[in-house]
Amino acid sequence: MTPITAPFQLHTDRVRPEWIDNNGHMNMGYYMVVFDYATDDFLDACGLTRAHREAEQVSTFALEAHINYLQEVKEGDPLVFRTILLGHDAKRIHYMHEMLHGTEGFRAATNELMSLHVSRLTRRAAPMAESVQERLAAIMESHRTLTPPPEAGRHIGLGQRRKN
Repeated sequence: MTPITAPFQLHTDRVRPEWIDNNGHMNMGYYMVVFDYATDDFLDACGLTRAHREAEQVSTFALEAHINYLQEVKEGDPLVFRTILLGHDAKRIHYMHEMLHGTEGFRAATNELMSLHVSRLTRRAAPMAESVQERLAAIMESHRTLTPPPEAGRHIGLGQRRKN
């Protein structure tokens, strides 16, 4: 199994030509695509591997996802992803990816997610296997000392509160 590191740095990629939009940088839709690849690697490290999901007839569904676009990346740029576990319970995993430029080191984007563990048979929320929950607890213990990215928990707004 993948060793626990704080944070995880499991996924790397490169901005592909087909990801470029008419502004000459990575199109916003492909940020979610490449963050999803980083999610696959993270979930594998949590014990939710393809083999486990097939054997147990389980999966994860995204409940919520937030992307913050911090600095543009362009065709051919190398990408490195750091992932931190923010919290979990028996059925949910809250985590965040940071996308960094692979050579210049700047933070290009962040992606905060809440995933729900589900039974493929019932299509309903289901508790994760004890081994996965134990693995998540060990990861959480390791990640507890990390400072979450400043975008964690952000919401969209203009700074004005709505009146009821």
